[in-house]
Amino acid sequence: MPTNVVMPQMGESIAEGTIVRWIKKVGDKVDRDEPLFEISTDKVDAEIPSPGAGVLSEIKVKEGETVPVNSVVAVIGGSASAPASAPDGASARPAPAAPGADKTSPVPESAVGQPEQPAASTSAPVGATVDKPSDIDELRRQKSSPLVRKIAREHNVDIRQINGTGISGRVTKHDILGFLDTGPTSAPGGATAGKPPKVGHIPAFKPGDKVEIVPMTIMRKKIAEHMVISAHTSPHVYSVYEVDFHRLAQLREKKKADYERNGAKLTYTSLIAKVVVDALRQFPVANASIDGDNIVYKKDINLGIAVALDQGMLVPVIKNADEKNLLGLSRAIEDLAARARSKKLNPEEVQGGTFTITNPGVFGAVYGLPLINQPQVAILGVGGIEKRAVVVEATDSVGRAGNDAIAIHPTCHISLGYDHRLIDGADAGRFLSYIKERLEKFDEAWL
Repeated sequence: MPTNVVMPQMGESIAEGTIVRWIKKVGDKVDRDEPLFEISTDKVDAEIPSPGAGVLSEIKVKEGETVPVNSVVAVIGGSASAPASAPDGASARPAPAAPGADKTSPVPESAVGQPEQPAASTSAPVGATVDKPSDIDELRRQKSSPLVRKIAREHNVDIRQINGTGISGRVTKHDILGFLDTGPTSAPGGATAGKPPKVGHIPAFKPGDKVEIVPMTIMRKKIAEHMVISAHTSPHVYSVYEVDFHRLAQLREKKKADYERNGAKLTYTSLIAKVVVDALRQFPVANASIDGDNIVYKKDINLGIAVALDQGMLVPVIKNADEKNLLGLSRAIEDLAARARSKKLNPEEVQGGTFTITNPGVFGAVYGLPLINQPQVAILGVGGIEKRAVVVEATDSVGRAGNDAIAIHPTCHISLGYDHRLIDGADAGRFLSYIKERLEKFDEAWL
């Protein structure tokens, strides 16, 4: 029995994926769970395992093509005597076209990216209407991704105003972002329904300029789209605190050998993650999302840890991070980072994050002002850890407080980027003050 291979859903807001390369070619034998092809979305690059064993009998989507999730991208047959590989990754035995069909016409959306319908619904004659929904604009709205509908809701945009460029008029991320940039066509009297004025394209270079033009990688394009969406969605505000890492450094030096014997690295990232998880318990407003006029408080603490790659960044997620001790967090961070770099993450491991930590300090930044990872409402940036002169309270030989003194301690600047629709400066201050105090007075019992 042939097995259809589909484009997987790699995240709640992901509606499509791009095939970067086929690891197998037509005619190759494939085992169940063996890597079959590599995809890229704005959340993850991943090798996708085969859903069954057999022979790769047909490849329906070429490398570099982007298709909606659940689209059939290949077929695995059960026989080992499959047809020989066809040139350029095409199917070795393509199905004959229907009489009069145009071989160059695009595949209709009903055949790509849509769940298989019951036989009763597929037996209707061509052109017949279905009971619900009957309005073409309602159909277009349903075919738009959840992310597109969320952006439309946040900006009070009626999707029916937008001319979709996707399959069968589907409104894509590019469509709605372009609509927000340029606004709708002018209303009577020159008004634009409260939208920003139309801005023309500003050329990046002039004829005769010495330039090198290199297409964006798929990951870079997806990251760019996601960042534009975040900037459009959330009014970002930032607060930055300096933290004395003196005690933290002493405890890490004391305990890191014990952790290594238990198969984990005791890093500053894992120590910070432990404190952040505790802070999210105390301040649930930072572990929330906005849905229209509603605040969605997340009961689970799913901590995203940004991982820098050669061509971008991924954010694998530690699910139920509040149920792990420091050793468990250390192991999870190390494991997810390693598999993110080797493209071995599973789809569910980049989904469901409720708060994110990113560490621009590893590249020498004093601090960073990162964009929020939608649909979250806050993100913590960790700056570089450097020795600086700090004022400390001096004590005498018997431990009594005396005059202040200058000492050289490792310090770090932490920043909180937050969605000002939900989190006010006072909320951010209390959240960061809690983190600062817990880091500076880290209890050895937590180790």
